[in-house]
Amino acid sequence: MELRHLRYFVAVAEAENVSRAALKLHISQPGISRQIRDLEAEIGFQLLERSAKSVRLTAAGKVFLAEAREVLLRVEAAVNKAREVVQGGSGEIHIGYAPSLTVQLLPAALRKFQAQFPRVRVALHDLSTEEMLAQLGEKKLHVAITVRPPASQLRGLHCEELARYAMCVAVAPRHPLAELKSISLKQVADEPLVAYSRKDYPEYHELLGQLFRPFGHQPHIAGEHDSVTSLIAAVESGQGVALVPDCVACMVGPRLKLLPLRPALAPIPVAAIWRRAPGGELADKFIACLRSEPAGV
Repeated sequence: MELRHLRYFVAVAEAENVSRAALKLHISQPGISRQIRDLEAEIGFQLLERSAKSVRLTAAGKVFLAEAREVLLRVEAAVNKAREVVQGGSGEIHIGYAPSLTVQLLPAALRKFQAQFPRVRVALHDLSTEEMLAQLGEKKLHVAITVRPPASQLRGLHCEELARYAMCVAVAPRHPLAELKSISLKQVADEPLVAYSRKDYPEYHELLGQLFRPFGHQPHIAGEHDSVTSLIAAVESGQGVALVPDCVACMVGPRLKLLPLRPALAPIPVAAIWRRAPGGELADKFIACLRSEPAGV
């Protein structure tokens, strides 16, 4: 039994006439009659009572008609759902992100993606780089957007750089250093530092150690924070200064002053990381939206 057998039978039953059904389906009358006879022969009982001008359903035919309609509806629904997945029309996508590094990239990419695929649910997860890589491996995330990790941590993953941001120093507006137009690491070395949590962002603390080692001492960490919002609040309250990417300027506004470093440090590379997998069309489309956003320095 094939789906066309069911379609032909439903058309004839609804039209109560083979000729009208044949016109509707754009096939010959003998062809549709033959297909229904083949169907009856296969299932072993009569579905239609035929006369010279019309056809009528048998008792078995009435039951079969209801079930055939249901089968065709389910097939149509299955095709539509599969087509939506292929076209990115519906579904769900999980995105891991580092807030301070994605503040320029992510909102614009989200707007563009949701405009194209309004029926897709985007779930955002604020995670450390280590957590993102782990959840990509566990297939809990589709895409991660974070500082580009070493190649050794990217086995089995695809990585594409999206932007580079200059490192700068965030100070409170009334801090003595706020009068400067730029600042050196030597000047920062004597200041208490507000930092991200060592537990969640070990790579950030490794970077601090490397930057301040030439000055003969480790940085004095005045406080550790698990989010960029609490770090900003701590700097604003005068607890210390912080090394941050210059893209956070759109978050802090007049609350903080961002001082460029002189000489400048190597910019921070921000990348999209994902795992190629069957059914990954939504991830590909989301990354395409990220690509279209202006990159940093």
